Amino acid sequence: MTDTSPLLAEIKKLIKSSGPLPVWRYMELCLMHPEHGYYLSKDPLGREGDFITAPEVSQMFGELLGLWAASVWKAIDSPPLLRLIEIGPGRGTLMADALRALRVLPPLYQALSIHLVEVNPVLREKQKAALTGSRNITWHDSIDDVPDGPSVIFANEYFDVLPIHQAVRAENGWHERTVELDDSGKLVFGMASDPIPRFEILLPSWVREAPIGAVFEWRPDAEIMKIASRVRDQEGAALIIDYGHIRSDAGDTFQAIARHSFADPLKNPGQADVTAHVDFQALVRAAEDLGAGVHGPVPQGDFLKRLGIETRAVNLMAKATREAAEDVASALKRLVGGGRGGMGQMFKVLGISEPSMTTLAGFADETPDDKTEAKPS
Repeated sequence: MTDTSPLLAEIKKLIKSSGPLPVWRYMELCLMHPEHGYYLSKDPLGREGDFITAPEVSQMFGELLGLWAASVWKAIDSPPLLRLIEIGPGRGTLMADALRALRVLPPLYQALSIHLVEVNPVLREKQKAALTGSRNITWHDSIDDVPDGPSVIFANEYFDVLPIHQAVRAENGWHERTVELDDSGKLVFGMASDPIPRFEILLPSWVREAPIGAVFEWRPDAEIMKIASRVRDQEGAALIIDYGHIRSDAGDTFQAIARHSFADPLKNPGQADVTAHVDFQALVRAAEDLGAGVHGPVPQGDFLKRLGIETRAVNLMAKATREAAEDVASALKRLVGGGRGGMGQMFKVLGISEPSMTTLAGFADETPDDKTEAKPS
C-alpha cells in the first residue's frame, strides 16, 4: 500500500467535473475500476494480503461445506448432474477442500459440474492452481452465465463487497450520502442537497425515528434475487456466509481493511478492501418475496457445530503432531468462537432453497432469538 493511489487522482478529477459521488459509486470505483480497482488487480487474501477468510483459516470449513452440498444433493433425489457454484471463490481454497471431502461419495463426485464466478484474473490463476486435477471446471464473470440445472451455490464473503447506498437523516428528510472534496482538495463525506423523495416509507418503523445525523445503508436486491430465483426454479440450495447484522437498522459500517487492520475508507482508494456489513434481514425479505425457501440466518459458530466441526477437529488433532494439533484447535476457536478475532458470532449463515425444502443441514428448526441484534454504529 503506497501513500498515494493512482485511482485517487481519477476520483478527484471526476468529482471536479461531475460533482460529488454517491457512496455506492465511490465504493464501486475502489473495488471494480477496470485498471486500478482493488478486486481486479491483486490477490488480497492470506497473511501477506489484507485479510483472511474462513477457508484460509482451516480446511475444516470447506470440507464441511462440501458435505453440506452432499446433503442437498440427496435431498433433491441425487440428480445425475449437479452444478456446484461458488461466487467470489478467492484462491479456490474452499472449493478444493469441498471437493476433497466429496471424493468419498463417487456417485456425487462424478455428477459434479463446477462453476466459479470470478472477475479477478490474478485470483483465477490461483484458483486454477488450487484445483489442478479437478474435472469439469468453468469460470464465469457472472452467475447469469452459469447454465441451468440443479445447483448448490456458495457465496462466502461476497455480499459485503457489493456497493452500498447510504442515506443521512437531516431535519428535512433523508439525503444520499456522498464523497466530495473539501477546500483543501481532500476527500470527505457529504450529502446531497435535496432529500430522497418518500424515503421514509421504505424504512423499518424503528429506523424512521433515528436521530439527526444517523446513517442508513442498503444494497440493491439484484444479486440475492439471482440466487433465490435460481434455486427456487431449478432445484438446489445456496449458502450465504458473511459478517453482518440480522435486523435492519441505522448505523454506518462502511470501512476499509488493509494489512489486517482498519483503515480510512477515503484514503488511498483502490489499495484497500472497502466493505460494509451485510443486512441479512434485507436478504431474507428479498428471497421470501420471490417465493424461495429461507433458512436462518444463524451464527456461523452454531452452523459449523451442527455440521460436526468439533468432531472433525478432534479427528484431525488425533493424527497430527503437537504443533499441528494446536493449529487445529486455534482454527476451531476462530471459526466458531466469539470475542476478538472470533468469527463464530459476527459471521452469519443464510440458507436459500427451493420452497419444498423445509429443512437444511446446519439450521435449527427455529431461528435463534437474536432478531433484535442491530448493526454497530
